[in-house]
Amino acid sequence: MKILGLAILGLLMLVGCESEPAKPAEKPQPKGPEMVAGRTGFQKMYISARGWARDAQPFRLESQYNADSKGRDGKSAIWRAGFAAPSRGGVKRYTWSGTDASDAPSRGVSSGTEDTYSPNNSSTQIFDSAFLKVDSDKAFEVGQKHGGDKVLEKNPDLPVFYVLDWNHATNELIWHVIYGNDRNDAKLRVAVNASNGDFLRIEK
Repeated sequence: MKILGLAILGLLMLVGCESEPAKPAEKPQPKGPEMVAGRTGFQKMYISARGWARDAQPFRLESQYNADSKGRDGKSAIWRAGFAAPSRGGVKRYTWSGTDASDAPSRGVSSGTEDTYSPNNSSTQIFDSAFLKVDSDKAFEVGQKHGGDKVLEKNPDLPVFYVLDWNHATNELIWHVIYGNDRNDAKLRVAVNASNGDFLRIEK
């Protein structure tokens, strides 16, 4: 009888466990925006570009400000890069986004369509990424020391964005730290050497 009683008790416990309501699955928490400096954003896109063409080389890197990121501290939630592949005679542009904001591209790396590459085009002068030794956060610090701090003090909501390209005339890789909504109407533009971090000039 004892054995029978234990068996019945065990059966009742089993039925009781099975009749418990299933717990609702926990909803994943939305990810916040990821802000990174230029070299980090570049590396994410460079991997994809090398998948497109083994000889892909960058010719431009730039940040994009949005509701999540005003470009402070040299960081951004959106970076764009252009790559050229001489073997294919083509160029391709990539975007990395670390935000789900409505005014931003989808999170992750995406690419545009392939265009024709001309080595004589001054706007697509490729450079060796080994020259990129100074990141955008350091370029921002230089910009701040050369008038940027005063500009942001007067205009605290003003965005700052960054453009990296090769200066063929001086054989330098340059960070352009741009205080304003666009390059042509900026409050201040500071050029910084991307290999050694030297201040180069205030750009007109």
